Amino acid sequence: MEFKVLGTGCANCKNTVALIEQVAKERGVAISLHKVEEPRDIMAYGVMRTPGVVVDGQVVHGGGVPSRDKVESWFGAGA
Repeated sequence: MEFKVLGTGCANCKNTVALIEQVAKERGVAISLHKVEEPRDIMAYGVMRTPGVVVDGQVVHGGGVPSRDKVESWFGAGA
């Protein structure tokens, strides 16, 4: 799975990265996690509020740290 966290490096962005890494580790799922920090690149995804999250090319979240339940849902069945 490929995750991208869209944001300029604020505390919420860092907390989002940490939460995704924690859930992936707990589930034993290998992920690729990238931070997208350039405003132009973030806006290209149509995200107006950060942090935003992109999973396998699809925007799944924008604005604020996602809930743990929401992050777990991104791993879906089979994770």
